[in-house]
Amino acid sequence: MRHPIAILSALVTAAIAPARIHGDEPPAIVEISASELEDKIRGGMLAQILGNLNGLPHEFKYIDEPGDVVDYTPGLPEGAFTDDDTDIEWVYLREIVSSRQTLPPPDQIAGLWKAHINRRIFAANHYARQLMDLGLEPPWTGNVALNPWAEFNISGLFLCESFGLMAPGMPQTASRTGVNYTRVAIDGEPAQGTQLFAAMIAMAFVESDVERLLDAGLGSVDPQSEMAEIVRETRAICRVHPDDWRAARGDIKARWQTHGGAVRDRNGYELNAASTIAALIYGRKDLVETLRLAFNFGWDCDNNAATAATIVGVIRGRRWMNDQGWDIADVYRNTTRDGLPMDETITGLEDTLIQCAQIAILQQGGLPPIVGAPDAYRIRTESPANVYPLSTSSDQIAQAREKFVPRLEECLVGKEVNRARAAYVALCLGEAERLKRDRPGDWAVALAELEKYPAVVRNLFRAPHLAGETLQGNARRSGLREPRK
Repeated sequence: MRHPIAILSALVTAAIAPARIHGDEPPAIVEISASELEDKIRGGMLAQILGNLNGLPHEFKYIDEPGDVVDYTPGLPEGAFTDDDTDIEWVYLREIVSSRQTLPPPDQIAGLWKAHINRRIFAANHYARQLMDLGLEPPWTGNVALNPWAEFNISGLFLCESFGLMAPGMPQTASRTGVNYTRVAIDGEPAQGTQLFAAMIAMAFVESDVERLLDAGLGSVDPQSEMAEIVRETRAICRVHPDDWRAARGDIKARWQTHGGAVRDRNGYELNAASTIAALIYGRKDLVETLRLAFNFGWDCDNNAATAATIVGVIRGRRWMNDQGWDIADVYRNTTRDGLPMDETITGLEDTLIQCAQIAILQQGGLPPIVGAPDAYRIRTESPANVYPLSTSSDQIAQAREKFVPRLEECLVGKEVNRARAAYVALCLGEAERLKRDRPGDWAVALAELEKYPAVVRNLFRAPHLAGETLQGNARRSGLREPRK
């Protein structure tokens, strides 16, 4: 009798061929032993933490040239600590267990951020959090018209791993769950990145071949997206240099570092997605080598290492990792997330993720282990498919205008926060000069209300090139003053 994992792998292999990207195959109900499934979830989570925290010393260190990390041994002798690569997902995972909702509504997500996610957040996530103080909720906080980081930020890539881990063999569920959360701060191409890596992680439970996993990821993104092209071109680059990762890194830099290594490059989806894919290819399922290469590829490398390592960690499993003798203390120290436990452990975080997987499996028509029955999960598998098509910047701007412009004048004379929000939205959508001309008194009051949110205004004036320049020009012409430093 074939092992359940082998059966599942065989059933899914055909589903991940490039021609099968529409998710129209009938689902197969398969069994995976509880011990093996849970071992893979734990392996993926620990590998993610190692990539994140062991990668932090290398973050943004290697821009023009690759790193030269030669000797590396994974380890966390003092345990792990919260960082945005894992602790935002930690908030979500605890809520999923508590509410048994894998897709909570926008107001609930905004409430989680206000309660727990107020420190040690950056770029698109930091900007989104400040927009919530104006009363904006997801996905508007991740709309490119309102959040100038949203079009390119890596947040869509590094906040997706847990949603792949909680959806074993279910790449569509992983993608759908992932974008529900990452669109808090991003959209467009970064949301395709969410689906790429969440789907690959979900498929790593049933497929260990990296090329087939990349096929599955490619089948999970919009075929017209730049993210799809990044997958194809990076694989081609690695084929040209099968044994020379440094040459491949040079080609990746030449292809996608288009802003002189500035923040738009370092924090963007293009270079970082390509680096993650290349680390997986050259790492050849060796966890230590995958991590070492992800560090050396550079740019936002702790995030890239975490994502690539999650995939290999699922393939290898926690028991294999435990057998390596690495010095890892079972601590997950909360230094960032308000109102969450101060005594969490790595295994406790893994336990929470396993509970989330049980919920997702059940909601998708499967079953967790049943008392008196074989100790196995019954999973309703899915084939890879693009569940959230590409939303272009033009699409998002049009959606924002349809949502907000008709009520701008009404909001100018409403409650204080409504006035502040109306002023901000008007600046973003190019309506400020019209309102200043047609309703100068109301506009002046609204602008004064917006200035009562100095974090929002400060973020606006520090927004990145290129979207930031347009927004800042609108702000200055309309009379908004930059807060004193």
